[in-house]
Formats: sequence, C-alpha cells, structure tokens
Amino acid sequence: MAYAATAGDSLSSTTAAPGVLALQRALVWLVGASGAIVFIEPSPYELATLAATVVFFATGLRMRLVFVPLLLLLFLVNIGYSISAVAVMDRPNVPNWIATSWYMAITVILFAMVISEDTTVRLDMLRRGLVVGAVIASLAGIAGYFNLVPGGRDLLTLYDRARGTFKDPNVYGAFLILPALLALQSVVTDKIGKALRSAMAFGIISLAILLSFSRAAWGQLIVTAAVMLALMVLTSRSQAQRSRIIVIALVAAVIAAALVAVLLSLDSVAQLFKQRASFDQSYDGGRFGRFGRHVLGAEMALGLPFGIGPLQFNRFFPEDTHNSYLNAFMSGGWLSGVCYPALVFVTVLTSFRYVFVRVPWQPIYLAIFAAFLGTVGESFIIDTDHWRHFWLMLGTMWGMFVAAERWNADNDPVLMAAAKPS
Repeated sequence: MAYAATAGDSLSSTTAAPGVLALQRALVWLVGASGAIVFIEPSPYELATLAATVVFFATGLRMRLVFVPLLLLLFLVNIGYSISAVAVMDRPNVPNWIATSWYMAITVILFAMVISEDTTVRLDMLRRGLVVGAVIASLAGIAGYFNLVPGGRDLLTLYDRARGTFKDPNVYGAFLILPALLALQSVVTDKIGKALRSAMAFGIISLAILLSFSRAAWGQLIVTAAVMLALMVLTSRSQAQRSRIIVIALVAAVIAAALVAVLLSLDSVAQLFKQRASFDQSYDGGRFGRFGRHVLGAEMALGLPFGIGPLQFNRFFPEDTHNSYLNAFMSGGWLSGVCYPALVFVTVLTSFRYVFVRVPWQPIYLAIFAAFLGTVGESFIIDTDHWRHFWLMLGTMWGMFVAAERWNADNDPVLMAAAKPS
C-alpha cells in the first residue's frame, strides 16, 4: 500500500482511494509479468489484461481526444482484415486470427489510457513486472536448454533452441529485449545494491536471448542497447552520470563477450551458433525464399484491393510472409495495407519528438523507444503483428506522448504564472 501514497510527479488525475490506486498499479505489474507466459491459451496475459480492463473502466479511465487518430487507425486496420476474412472465414484459425487482431487493438487503447495517468508510478510497476516475468521465462529457457529439469527439454526448447514459456524461440527472444534494456538501464544508473541485482537479471535474460538462437534477437539486443545507452548519455544531466554509463557499458560488453566465448567452447552451442549466425540460410534466398517472397507478394498485392485474407499467404508460397507490412496488404487488402504502416510509422515519427523531453520517466521512455524501434525494424523480416509485447509498447508510447504534453503544460513557467491569482 505504500506505493499508493507516492503520487508525486506521476500526473495522477484521479481522486481514487489509496486502495484503488494500489489495485490499479498492481494490475499494471501483473500485465507486465504475465506477458512472459504465453505457451497456453488463454494465456495469463489475456486474463490479466481482461482483469485490468474491467478494473480500470470501473474505477476511472479517461478517453482523450488525442487518442482519436490512434483509435481510427486501429479500427480501419481491423475493418480491412475483417472484410478480407469474409471469403475465408470457414478455413482453419481465421476466426481466431481476426478475434486476436481486434483484441490486440483494444489492448493498445487500454495501455494508452492507463499510462497517460499516474504515469511515473505505473511505468515503474510495468518495468518491474516485465523484468520479473522475463527472468522467470529466461530461467525456464536456460533450464530447458541445458536439460536441468526432467522432461523439460521437450517443453522448453524447440529445434534445440530455447523457447522458455513461449511457443516459438523467435518470439521468445524478441520479448526479452525490452526487459533486458530495462535491466541494463538499472545497471548503469542505480545505486550499487539495485545495480548488482539488475546485473544478475540482465545476465540471465541475455543468456536466454543467446540460447534462443534468434538472429533478429541477437541483433536487436546489440543495436537497441547501443541506441538506448547513446541516448542516455546525450540526455544525462551531469558529466559524472555520463561517464558512469560509458564505463559500465564497456565493462558489460567485455563480460558479455567473455560469456559468449565460454558458451562457444561447448560443442553443441558452437555448432548451432555457427549455423544460426550464417546469413545464407536456405529459407532466406532464392525466388521463393524469404526476400523473394517479399517481392512476389508485393507485386501480387498491387492487383488485389481486398487481399487474399488472413493466413492464406502460405497457400500461394512455401511459407508465411515474414514481413508484417506485406502481411497487412495480403491479409486486409489496401485498407489494412495502408493503415497498418501508417499506424506504425506515425508512432515512430511522433516518438522522436519526445526523446529529449525532460520528464520524470525519461529513462524508461528511452528504453521503450529503443525496443519499439527495434521491433519496427524486425517487422520487415518477420510477422510481428500478433506479438503481444509489440502492441503493449505501442499503446504505452501513446500514453507517454500524452503524459509528456500534460507534464510540459503543468510545468510551463508562463502558464503557471498565468494561473496564479493576482
């Protein structure tokens, strides 16, 4: 209950009782933590977001005018999917795919509204939940990979790759990126005790990402960490803080390199690493490889205003699109094909505007900003449009946009002076 009394600079616009605030914040933590367990359906994440939706709407949640463009784009994307799905609704998994898409859209609006208020504390609770959930999922994947749990290897790995509490190693690795960045951020900024705990969490999560053998996740961890740390240096308020970030980042890089070297001394790890690190995978090249399908699919989409419907791409090609923007055209026709990239890149362009805004939650903003950019880039080579954590980040970004504007307005000296009674 102590957290309920710490409104501070959190932009809480509610007059909820302390018990209600504590419940709301606990649900934000639960949503973050439950996102790490998705190999069962309905997953704990679905149950947590449902509970959060009910509680927040019952106890006060504000729809703001600024969310209308977000709401409109989400609506149009899913209208396109639904229209294109009519002709193939009798085929396996299509109704479930459409329902999932609408559900993801609803969660975006929920997260945007939730994070736009009581922002500092709710973001901190989300951060805590994400890291705890990621550590649990990471330990599960590591235990499965090294066969530390009897019978766990079949459940916790796939194709000799760690997948932990996820169905797919690629999604597993991608989910762990944001919690890894949040843990790394704590390592380079917090006091020694918390920094050491975060260093342990970061090491566990990074090891799990390595053992997922997801090339995209490897690249994302390196690139997004570099982006986040660079922005932290640029936005730091003191030279001492900048120096600490740089020094600890360099030490972390050396330790990570040493850990990789130790792991590569294991034959089983080294062989799979060498195979996965190659950029010449059989399913990437050729006319019908990953990138060949992108070209052929784009040509096909130009002549299909209503697309071919969800989950139908592999009826024409050997595999799925592996490109979320192309998938929007194929699954929802021109309507979804235009509105989905618009939704994503409007969010990206808007997010750059707030990178250097001095708000209390700026460090967390930089971590989510970097992870979101990484996922947007990864969307060109894999289907991310049903990744729960992608929509969580998108909604959270919009919530932080609104909160930043409110913070600036509340702390503008001119407006504050004008508001004072004469």
